[in-house]
Amino acid sequence: MPNDAELLFADHVGRFYARQYGFPPMAGRLLGHLLVCDPPQQTIDELADALLASRSAITGAVKLLETYGLARRTRTAGERMDRVSLNPDNRQPQNFDAALHQEHAALFREGLALLADAPPERRAPLEEMIALAEFLAERLPRLVDEWYAHRDELRASGRLPTPGAPSDRPTPDDPHGKAARHV
Repeated sequence: MPNDAELLFADHVGRFYARQYGFPPMAGRLLGHLLVCDPPQQTIDELADALLASRSAITGAVKLLETYGLARRTRTAGERMDRVSLNPDNRQPQNFDAALHQEHAALFREGLALLADAPPERRAPLEEMIALAEFLAERLPRLVDEWYAHRDELRASGRLPTPGAPSDRPTPDDPHGKAARHV
């Protein structure tokens, strides 16, 4: 059972994710709990007890966190219940894929084409969204490379723990860095 400080942390995470990302508060609370709980893998019943919530609320929150790649379910051979934990892949930068922003730009260009004869003030929002998407598509790959270099320096200095896998940095053949971390 979590202590009061852990429950308060889970509540803070829940409020932050609800405010910033539109998550249901329970999904954010579950994420906060998974970040600090011991053991790190817990059953739906254990999570419901810990967060003083119903099984259905926890199940719905788990499904949402799975959709975003933040949580995962595993089952040990012979067990009849899933265990929920943080997804180790979620520590990789999210939404830094240039293709996502290129797709946004293409989508906004489609809308801009509908406004070909419209006055400039009506076209302006889409033109700015296209410019932002193109900017992000160009700059984010370099930022991700900078992050990996910085993270590697932190790990080498001992200020950041090194995971058990030999390397979780993406390569051209493994753009998400999953091969070394696959469970």
